[in-house]
Amino acid sequence: MGQTSIAREQLRAYVERIERLEDEKKSISDDIRDVYAEAKGNGYDVKAMRQIVKLRKQEAHERQEQEAILDLYKHALGMIASPSYYEDEEEGQE
Repeated sequence: MGQTSIAREQLRAYVERIERLEDEKKSISDDIRDVYAEAKGNGYDVKAMRQIVKLRKQEAHERQEQEAILDLYKHALGMIASPSYYEDEEEGQE
């Protein structure tokens, strides 16, 4: 019966730690939202800021690859002219 009591206390400790961390996560999330609201109040584009934060989390090569794919898709859909790296390849072939 001692094992059951220890396991119960361990489980309770894990659950309580998770609950505390969830509370901290909520608090941090609220703080981040407040910072974005403050930036918006000062005239910054929050949507662009969120994209910048996301991009800064990526490695440079991942970011470049993603941008190249996005350019390729935009070009395929007629949203932009040929990306410059395609023009460089075409010039080399002529």
